[in-house]
Amino acid sequence: MIIHHRTLRRKLKVRAKLNNNQSTPRLSVFRSNCHIWAQIIDDQKHRTILAVSSKSLKLKTTQKIQQATQVGQALAQAALQKNIKSVRFDRGSYRYHGRLKALAQAAREGGLIF
Repeated sequence: MIIHHRTLRRKLKVRAKLNNNQSTPRLSVFRSNCHIWAQIIDDQKHRTILAVSSKSLKLKTTQKIQQATQVGQALAQAALQKNIKSVRFDRGSYRYHGRLKALAQAAREGGLIF
């Protein structure tokens, strides 16, 4: 698999900004052609606190933006149950639009601060 230098540079830039405040959990997002995954990670303990995906929710809808919105809502609800109110948003090498934007907005509306 070939990684373009622009993609790698974007990922490294995002990670460099996130490493400033490691006391706050990190919300990491991964997307494939069919599904989207989001997990909240504690970087100090190197553990995943919670994870939600469109696959684990067994969503009936085939529209990817609606799936991302539902994943964001479920993630915010689960995070608030574990008393996590603020996170750092790690979008990786993905641009902030489409499914990522829908997930982030749903998580913000659900009560997460980032």
